[in-house]
Amino acid sequence: MEHETPERRTFTLHDATLVLPEVKEITAGAVREAERLAGQLQGLSEAHPEHAVLSEALSAVLKEWSDAIKDLGLEPKGLWLVDFDNGDGYYCWAYPETSITHYHAYDEGFAGRMKIV
Repeated sequence: MEHETPERRTFTLHDATLVLPEVKEITAGAVREAERLAGQLQGLSEAHPEHAVLSEALSAVLKEWSDAIKDLGLEPKGLWLVDFDNGDGYYCWAYPETSITHYHAYDEGFAGRMKIV
């Protein structure tokens, strides 16, 4: 079944801060599972029978995380990076940051992050 993307949402900084605990919980769980699978993959050659199974499981964790973030009306950007559309650009959060402290314009990426003052 194809994953449907919810309607695009915009967030005030306050709204983004309110949804952040859920984002952090979803992301922390995905990170733990991804690290567990990556640890099992470490040292296995691509020819090893478990390599493909573990690789597929790892891909599934990443897709499930991305889908869960999209279901909140947010945009996953890169590994464990989440953007909250604010109407003028994005508030951005990266695991394991404790709060939303940066933003960037629509045409800028993570490298263009600026501190919220």
